[in-house]
Amino acid sequence: MRIARFTLDPAFTVGEVNPRLFGSFVEHLGRCVYTGVFEPDHPTADAAGLRGDVLDLVRELGVTTIRYPGGNFVSGYKWEDSVGPAADRPRRLDLAWRSTETNRFGLSEYLAFLKKIGPQAEPMMALNLGTRGVAEALELQEYANHPSGTALSDLRAAHGDKEPFGIKLWCLGNEMDGPWQTGHKTAEEYGRLAAETARAMRQMDSSVELVACGSSAQSMDTFAEWEATVLTHTYDLVDHISLHAYYEPHDGDVDSFLASAVDMESFIENVVATCDHVGAKLKSKKKIDLSFDEWNVWYMSRADAQVSALDWPEAPRLLEDNYSVTDAVVLGSLLIALLRHADRVKVACLAQLVNVIAPIMTEPGGPAWRQTTFFPFAQASRHGRGEVLDVRVDSPTYETRKYGEAALLHATAVRAEDGTVTVFAVNRGRSDSLPLEVALSGLDLTRVVEHTALSDEDPEARNTLDAPDRVTPHEVRGTALTDGRLSATLEPLSWNVIRLA
Repeated sequence: MRIARFTLDPAFTVGEVNPRLFGSFVEHLGRCVYTGVFEPDHPTADAAGLRGDVLDLVRELGVTTIRYPGGNFVSGYKWEDSVGPAADRPRRLDLAWRSTETNRFGLSEYLAFLKKIGPQAEPMMALNLGTRGVAEALELQEYANHPSGTALSDLRAAHGDKEPFGIKLWCLGNEMDGPWQTGHKTAEEYGRLAAETARAMRQMDSSVELVACGSSAQSMDTFAEWEATVLTHTYDLVDHISLHAYYEPHDGDVDSFLASAVDMESFIENVVATCDHVGAKLKSKKKIDLSFDEWNVWYMSRADAQVSALDWPEAPRLLEDNYSVTDAVVLGSLLIALLRHADRVKVACLAQLVNVIAPIMTEPGGPAWRQTTFFPFAQASRHGRGEVLDVRVDSPTYETRKYGEAALLHATAVRAEDGTVTVFAVNRGRSDSLPLEVALSGLDLTRVVEHTALSDEDPEARNTLDAPDRVTPHEVRGTALTDGRLSATLEPLSWNVIRLA
């Protein structure tokens, strides 16, 4: 019998989980904003036009930092369009998604949305460094954050927001390495602009946290060289560098798709190595952290035709992937990859929050529901807080076309402040259960609180408008903790949460 094993010992850790690891992303794209989070005529809408049913699900999902307003959208964004009386805001063409932006939902509405989610919801504002630059970044910073007594801070107060927004976390542009980006730049051009912008923003407020654009994917021809050039300009001025990655099966290759986290972990480790190389060259003791501020399962191969067919509509149905059990297991594995690198990945944003490649779906005027991918994220956010233990798996392997030999087991574990431990584990095997044995050393744990799994006899099972609860996590019986050893059986193609106390 093929058995997977690992040992947990509190003497061997990765690092503390930053709550920002469970962030998400709201972009003016498709129906993410309009009929997603914002639908004034919806039966559950509040006085601000925010959907109450969506707010409830967002709180349940457990998201923290929410990046806004893009994404590709931000590279043509004029922040001035999004403030002041909504009726007076201009309609604009959005080149990124061939849509018309009404600006009915803007900066103030975004901050109000975060407040209604709860105190854990922190703004992460992206700046337009595609068609704009230093001056506009400073103007937005002053409008958003300066208390009062200047033209822009007083304008904010006149618009109804007397108190400053207090935005600390800022993205210096978006995917500027990508030729698809409005205002695309070379690494040298972007590095200089990012440095100039960062230096000026720190002159206004030295406490801001800044994210420089890294590569849009590890597969980019300029990968690593881009990071090295940008960081040479910005190393002492920024706190994080970004990573973006999306995964989908290609040519029916489900086995490789299930091992997508192999690529994600490689991406993280290669960016860390590049950051530390630049730091060594600069003889700096500073460490640059990582902001994985776009990640998800996304069927991108369908997207280009969808976008090119648009003729400037308002809030079209765009990129509304309906996720299967297989997709949810992959997403859970990607969460495990992020947790396994919690020492350097300090921010991560699931892209996106509602309707657009999202864990939450809505129907205009109708219900909101949870996709299959909702559950791994919600469980990881709820139980993945604390210190990540170093998990070195001894697992049976299988062969993949894309990544070669991959482990059937992908796992991590998080120890909470109260000493309880949660094991997150994925069985990538599509046909067979996987026995798991975990040796516990130096941990005062005596019982299994619960073992839940997300799996299904039909790996293509999905939650839909007509069957919103078709797939949910279920209890797994038979998992035991005896004499310092955990024994469990992981169902085929499954995401597992095992809580120990």
